[in-house]
Amino acid sequence: MNRFAGLDWASRTHAVCIVDDTGAVLERFEVTHDAAGLHELLARLHRCAALPAQLPVAIQRPSGLGGDTLVDAGYPVVPIHPNIVKATRPRYRSHGAKSDASDAYLLADLLRTDGTRFHPLQPQSDAIRALRALVRGRDDLVATRVQLANQLRSLLESFWPGAAGIFAEIDSPIALAFVQRYPTPASAARCGEKRLAAFLAQHRYCGRRAPAALLERLRAAPPAHAEELETDAKRTLVQALATSLTTIVEQIAQLTARIEHTVADSDDGLLVMSLPRAGHVCAAQILAELGDVRDRFPSDVQLAAEAGVAPLTYESGKSRSVTFRWACNHRLRRAITCFADNSRHASQWAATIYANARARGCDHPHAIRILARAWTRVLWRIWTDRCTYDPARHRAALRLNAAGG
Repeated sequence: MNRFAGLDWASRTHAVCIVDDTGAVLERFEVTHDAAGLHELLARLHRCAALPAQLPVAIQRPSGLGGDTLVDAGYPVVPIHPNIVKATRPRYRSHGAKSDASDAYLLADLLRTDGTRFHPLQPQSDAIRALRALVRGRDDLVATRVQLANQLRSLLESFWPGAAGIFAEIDSPIALAFVQRYPTPASAARCGEKRLAAFLAQHRYCGRRAPAALLERLRAAPPAHAEELETDAKRTLVQALATSLTTIVEQIAQLTARIEHTVADSDDGLLVMSLPRAGHVCAAQILAELGDVRDRFPSDVQLAAEAGVAPLTYESGKSRSVTFRWACNHRLRRAITCFADNSRHASQWAATIYANARARGCDHPHAIRILARAWTRVLWRIWTDRCTYDPARHRAALRLNAAGG
């Protein structure tokens, strides 16, 4: 008798349901989110199936502790997208209510009835998982840096616009050092050209602006109108934000160096870096989401759908519409579109595809997605064949060159 399990993973308790091949519930229980709960989960699953391979488990979130625990124990983990679960709920009930226990049953029964449509999770190698952790952690820190930089700029513009505009980037090391040294207009009142030049030399400023030009920019800003107590409070906030940003910028630099070293030592990393202007960080972002399991994407069409660079088509009778694909791997889409945007400055083929898209009336993001869709065919091929990109074998580019442009 075949058996199927559904696991609804939550933050504190996890609902589990096991059904047989007729849909009858064999067991239904909850486990807590701790070591004892995970041990109980594996023990009760083992009582239902002596061999883990005989009990597939459907889950909505394959990444994380739940999926890792089941995979390490030998159970086939079948990820089912939350959108599919949401669309399937009306099959089981019409009242619209939702609970963890009902979702666990839904997952198990959906695996029983539609199991051929889903594929078991194939775990990535430890190297890919390590690279993914580094890349995603760096991306999250970059997002935090942008948020704090915007907050710092807004704060400075409210009482000292000069400090916000003296340097090009408010989160650059020299700008952060400046606002920490001169957090208020009064603190910079005696900052003349010589003192500013000494400050720039101390912090190894490598910009093209002379101290006199920077000082003129500082003094040309609108004057401050904050009172003494307000200025003192905002000085504290400026120093707190600048200190936090300084630490984050340093950590991002360290993570970037490690990511560049890691992807350069990877065979798959060298494949992605062979693409024009892929770079180290962008290649690492692509590889971290792409993985090293070749069976995951049987064709470039599936890769393009996962990356969100292929549109969705709705067609019924005489009506037909093409829309933006929202459900996708958003990190992979950002990485591939970033690479596509860079590639048009080094590849004539890429530049032509982009230019033709713009000529058809597409805006910049749309044209970049069209170019990214074209690059996914190349990326899938070199990733599948395990060979670096060779422009001499790129037939589309060769046809463009033969046509004169």
